[in-house]
Amino acid sequence: MAVTNSSLGAAQVDGGYDARLRASPDWPVQAGDWRARLRKASRAQALRYALLGFGIFFGLWYLLTAVIVPPRFNYIPNPALLFGQWISEVPQYGISVFIPEYYGHIWVSVLRVYTAFAISVGVGAPLGILLGWSRFGRNTLFPVVEMLRPIPPLAWVPLAVLALPETEMAVIFVTLLASFFATVLNTYLGVRSIPETYFRAAACLGYHRVDVLRRVVIPGALPFIFTGLQIAMGVAWFSLVGGELIAGRSGLGYLILDGYTQLALPNIFIGMITLGVLGWASSALIRKVGQLMMAWHVKGQGGGA
Repeated sequence: MAVTNSSLGAAQVDGGYDARLRASPDWPVQAGDWRARLRKASRAQALRYALLGFGIFFGLWYLLTAVIVPPRFNYIPNPALLFGQWISEVPQYGISVFIPEYYGHIWVSVLRVYTAFAISVGVGAPLGILLGWSRFGRNTLFPVVEMLRPIPPLAWVPLAVLALPETEMAVIFVTLLASFFATVLNTYLGVRSIPETYFRAAACLGYHRVDVLRRVVIPGALPFIFTGLQIAMGVAWFSLVGGELIAGRSGLGYLILDGYTQLALPNIFIGMITLGVLGWASSALIRKVGQLMMAWHVKGQGGGA
């Protein structure tokens, strides 16, 4: 086989680089940890971009509320005023990080969301597996799911308030509806995405249905399931706010409504930003759990946490 000058040149370049790398005093680190270094650099770059994005966001907010104030924007507090209120020991509008009532609203909302989320996952994931794996289940139940799924959660509020014995149960019910359908649909799509050859291979190996479920269906659908769980957590938070605005007597949604009725506008923004932070943290937690449970999938994609 002929060896071209270009291939010899490439080999010399590669060999020279390899020799220089081995001669470096940091050779073991460079050779063994380059992926870790790459991930660290990638995370640092992502952090810089995130800080830039927040800087642009808060800069525009300040510009439109303190420098160039369009009509009706004079009612919106600028970021400096808002955060001054948020960390004040004696807040003008009664809500800050030093007021126990603020943490009471947070706790109530978190408890409602995670209760609804746990129910939606506990019921929705098995139902999604049934719809994706069983032809009978798919033909009988999937049309019902598709009929109910487009109904907005807030449309269920009057029925929930009338049918359930407590307002608290009504708010949790409205919260779980959106996350339930997101979990069901993504689990269903995950099961349907598994290649048929996997099931044939399992049959050739003599797997029983329980073994197929444990070794083929659940691992194959996990990436879709965790994507659905992140979506489900997000929609659970905004469904919660809708329920608390209409039927709640506590929680961050109620705090926002109370701020509107009492003209305590900083409280509205405090409630909104708190919801955003909690929603982001919840999705990040689910994403991290998913990465830990699917290390094989993350490595197969060539990435890492």
